[in-house]
Amino acid sequence: KIPNVKQQRSEQLHRTKMHTLNTTTGSQDPNLDPIPDPDQFPNRNRNNPHSRRPRGFAAAAAAASIAPTENDVNNGNIAGIGGGEGSSSGGGGGGKGKREREKEKERTKLRERHRRAITSRMLAGLRQYGNFPLPARADMNDVIAALAREAGWSVDADGTTYRQSHQPNNVVQFPTRSIESPLSSSTLKNCAKAALECQQHSVLRIDENLSPVSLDSVVIAESDHPGNGRYTGASPIASVGCLEANQLIQDVHSAEQRNDFTESFYVPVYAMLPVGIIDSFGQLVDPEGVRQELSYMKSLNVDGVVIDCWWGIVEGWNPQKYVWSGYRELFNIIRDFKLKLQVVMAFHEYGGNASGNVMISLPQWVLEVGKDNPDIFFTDHEGRRSFECLNWSIDKERVLHGRTGIEVYFDFMRSFRSEFDDFFVEGLIAAVEIGLGASGELKYPSFPERMGWIYPGIGEFQCYDKYSQSNLQKEAKSRGFAFWGKGPENAGQYNSQPHETGFFQERGEYDSYYGRFFLNWYSQLLIGHAENVLSLANLAFEETKIIVKIPAIYWSYKTASHAAELTAGYYNPSNRDGYSLVFETLKKYSVTAKFVCPGPQMSLNAHEEALADPEGLSWQVINAAWDKGLLIGGENMITCFDREGCMRLIDIAKPRNHPDSYHFSFFTYRQPSPLVQGSTCFPDLDYFVKRMHGEI
Repeated sequence: KIPNVKQQRSEQLHRTKMHTLNTTTGSQDPNLDPIPDPDQFPNRNRNNPHSRRPRGFAAAAAAASIAPTENDVNNGNIAGIGGGEGSSSGGGGGGKGKREREKEKERTKLRERHRRAITSRMLAGLRQYGNFPLPARADMNDVIAALAREAGWSVDADGTTYRQSHQPNNVVQFPTRSIESPLSSSTLKNCAKAALECQQHSVLRIDENLSPVSLDSVVIAESDHPGNGRYTGASPIASVGCLEANQLIQDVHSAEQRNDFTESFYVPVYAMLPVGIIDSFGQLVDPEGVRQELSYMKSLNVDGVVIDCWWGIVEGWNPQKYVWSGYRELFNIIRDFKLKLQVVMAFHEYGGNASGNVMISLPQWVLEVGKDNPDIFFTDHEGRRSFECLNWSIDKERVLHGRTGIEVYFDFMRSFRSEFDDFFVEGLIAAVEIGLGASGELKYPSFPERMGWIYPGIGEFQCYDKYSQSNLQKEAKSRGFAFWGKGPENAGQYNSQPHETGFFQERGEYDSYYGRFFLNWYSQLLIGHAENVLSLANLAFEETKIIVKIPAIYWSYKTASHAAELTAGYYNPSNRDGYSLVFETLKKYSVTAKFVCPGPQMSLNAHEEALADPEGLSWQVINAAWDKGLLIGGENMITCFDREGCMRLIDIAKPRNHPDSYHFSFFTYRQPSPLVQGSTCFPDLDYFVKRMHGEI
């Protein structure tokens, strides 16, 4: 006969009890088998609740899964009915149950994979089309929170979800508390009684059916006076529960402030002073006129002014002879008005691409060097020189009276820092902008009006001087293609269109192996120049914000090649992001980027003919900077705006629905005419400043 399984376990339990009894009394029953010591099995978890004996249907399943072993049969412990037939029957039943369990596990895995695939597609769609800021390993909690916020709900970090809109100004609704919260309704009622005793102008209403774990129905109506200090430490509410209620109220108010509308962000506004206030000898032209205009700017509540310190004026006549007297007088006047200063290290010429009577060239001694060695200037394909700024290929060439290009820049910056040390100590100089190319922007001088360039021409590459060509040939040989060591021959002229050239046309040479090599080298020369100068700027201006101006080259943006950006040094065709690499370099030196915001200076038809997309370029540049963790400011490209243009600038500087609430760190307003005339074609400048400050 087959022994009953329950009977065997009952006998084993009896032996265990008798062994425990004998151990307690100190005696041993010789008829009982010795019970093994539990300490001999250290890996057995005696306190594990899952190791308990199964009961009910689980016990039956466990009993059915017990199959007799070959040793049991041979030793006579288990005798099957009908010989091996009974054993075979029992073993088959256990194997069948095991197979069913394995199949169920596989089905569970498949269901889980299917669920994860659906979740992954949902998250990808929300990120791509809904602009939801979901983390890389988001779960359904993140999705629900994002959807709730999109629907107008407020979701705190701990999951507390509530509506704060459509509430009266004097009513605050408490968010839902979790079950683990120690704050109960009775505690809050006690706090309410104490509050009513000390503040007669307040009303506290509590739902009598309030559950101990929910505070949804608790509403408090404050007095009309905003500064009554009702929940300060002077309140008679002194119990622990009441303190938690106070904290709850403060959390609600802080949440309201955090989720305030984007317009509340404060964006400082700086007004740019005109170029002509310092003459070519470094002297201030009209001090009284400057005072009048600074008073006008002060009344508009601007935060500060922007001043260009021209290399061609300060070090205009002799190398390392700096004249700062006119700037010292100007800075003292600005100090009297308690305005902040943003100073531009202007290493470029002024007047070449702008109409007007003011003309500021590079230093005269540099131009004298250029007569003997014209390759210190950028050169186009036809050999014409650009005098807007120095060639970046001489950054480390000792061709400027024994100094390299970056040494000349560093000496100028160090002289300014030493001369105006008192302004830095007082904190009046808020930032220093470093000019890195043509027009003070980080770009090649590819669009010179003196060479006949007219918008929307694609410009020309500026790399045909001997220093750049030597660098290019060296790079080509290192790649094993020496015949690549020359510039493109089919890139057109300054006023060409992309489809008119073999290099920039659709599927043109720009996307060939040679084209990719050349454009990468051309853009790396720009990035290398920025890195060389910014490394020294950080040494000269320690603990001072450094600004770099990024151009807005938005014409030909709707073509595949983005030809105008390529000639300016930004390798940004439609199949490549050319701004991220630039911003990675700026991030390395903690630089703030200043983007020149394009305006509606031409009609829609003109933009279509130029294949321009100002909005698309602005979106790419600004978001690329934010993605790299850079602060970014703005500057208006054109100097005359109506109300519509004003609103367009505000929308760029303070995006309404940005998921991370990003906005510009400052904005520079360019005047359309000299400040000394006291006129402007921006009639709503006061409104613009208030909107930027979040006052409206």
